[in-house]
Amino acid sequence: MTSTVPPPSDPSYDIEFFWDPICPFSWITSRWVATVAAQRDFQVDWRFISLRLINKDKDYAAEFPPGYDEGHTAGLRVLRVAAAIRDELGRDALGPFVAAFGHSYWDAPQGSVDAATLAKPDHLETVLETAGLPIRFADSLDDDAWDAQIDAEGELALGRTGRDVGTPLITFRPPDGLSFFGPVISRVPSDEEALELWDAVTTLAAFPGFAEMKRSMRERPQLNLLGGVSAAPVQEDWQGGHRRGHLVGDH
Repeated sequence: MTSTVPPPSDPSYDIEFFWDPICPFSWITSRWVATVAAQRDFQVDWRFISLRLINKDKDYAAEFPPGYDEGHTAGLRVLRVAAAIRDELGRDALGPFVAAFGHSYWDAPQGSVDAATLAKPDHLETVLETAGLPIRFADSLDDDAWDAQIDAEGELALGRTGRDVGTPLITFRPPDGLSFFGPVISRVPSDEEALELWDAVTTLAAFPGFAEMKRSMRERPQLNLLGGVSAAPVQEDWQGGHRRGHLVGDH
């Protein structure tokens, strides 16, 4: 029987990373965290937060741009697969899955894959093969019995940060360390830059009473699927977790 309760925090992990696979900023920040983890030898517990479930009471047609409902639903379907993997194989099996899925989607050429494709069984079977996992886990795409657990895990994260946030969310030194939204970054840093950013972020996170540093203007995520890296990236105003307009850019 599928549990509706997410697993408790495991203090043997250095951070918990709450991830939605459809969020480009989750992907970029996850690559930053993975880069630092490889250099600093710390452990990441990859956890779940579904944009579709935390927005389940919202009117997508009225409150989000076109395509967000489809995209968020696709992200939830992929998280069902991740939940099935974790339930059977344990938390450490998720790192390869997070990486394989992200590379299959965000590193694909622009226009080559969309939300409807990414949550199809054949796409997930390829991802699972790349991650060294059984392709039978793709059967969980349509298994909504996982949704209660995924929803509860997202609520766990939001209970730590407050609700006026997006993805990703990170908890330092779980379960009792501080939790924050972000950092939201638009490009994957180099190895050296990753360590510099990590040290800056963890310094802020350790400061008593620190809550927020924010701007809604962002570069368009510098990912192949979204057009690749640009010398003059488009600047967009993100409010409420989605774009409000394209303001400055190269096209």
